[in-house]
Amino acid sequence: MAKQLIRLGHSPDPDDAFMFYGLARGKVDSGPFEFEHILQDIQTLNEWALEDKLEVTAISVHAYTHLQNNYAILSSGASMGATELAEYVNEAGHPVDLAQPTHTGAHGPMVVARDPLTLDALKSKTIAIPGKMTSAYLALQLAIGQVDVEVLMFDEIIQAVESGQVDAGLIIHEGQLTYDQHGLRCILDLGKWWYDQTGLPLPLGCNVIRRDLGKEIMSQVSAILQESIRYSLQYREEAVAYALQFGRGLDLPLADEFVGLYVNEWTIDYGPNGRKAISELLTRGKNENLVPEVKALEFV
Repeated sequence: MAKQLIRLGHSPDPDDAFMFYGLARGKVDSGPFEFEHILQDIQTLNEWALEDKLEVTAISVHAYTHLQNNYAILSSGASMGATELAEYVNEAGHPVDLAQPTHTGAHGPMVVARDPLTLDALKSKTIAIPGKMTSAYLALQLAIGQVDVEVLMFDEIIQAVESGQVDAGLIIHEGQLTYDQHGLRCILDLGKWWYDQTGLPLPLGCNVIRRDLGKEIMSQVSAILQESIRYSLQYREEAVAYALQFGRGLDLPLADEFVGLYVNEWTIDYGPNGRKAISELLTRGKNENLVPEVKALEFV
């Protein structure tokens, strides 16, 4: 009997590749389905989801506000940074500077520039962003208001800042670990800003599934994808080695560090705090008239 095709869209970055390693390499039983992995940048996946193009896809949490009628959120696959309040003070007991990321505790997309800038100065600059439906852009608007932006592919932003094409750049994916190699400095870490505001992790990406598949298939697919994430966490070394091929400018230790930033307990299941984080981000976006209202968050 032929298996049902499920087209699975995700970003070509190490944390997504890590999540789906078990499925991509046949380590996890795919059940009655044949999964076709389709790799695209997150802005493209957001746009495709508006057209209901894929059965399952990674999207920005921001984009879900435009997709809620046709897609439901899967309970696994979240991209959220782990947070521990204790990591917000240094050894002397002083608060950590939110503009100086240590890659521990809360973290998220960063605004980087060649020269030091205050947040007030940043508001008058042109900032390259990876897409207007990204969660990073929504968080940026919540943090500093409306700004002049230029949309670029996520992997072109660091070079655009370095060359002077733009004043600053909003970076996602592995650029958060490599920007300083290009002589850039972090002006604002949005993950730390968000945690300071809410005490919650900043929700960035989520996996969604088309509602027209029906509840039974949605539930089956959800269980298989969750099992793939569990497999990768159990066999971390081999999964990271697989994910390394999707990391631009990363060696094995950096790839492992990047995966550790965004694949954690919330990736297996959002839990109460993860669900609360999504609700808080979208509620604040709605209150600022930045996104449509979400009727009810449904997690498959």
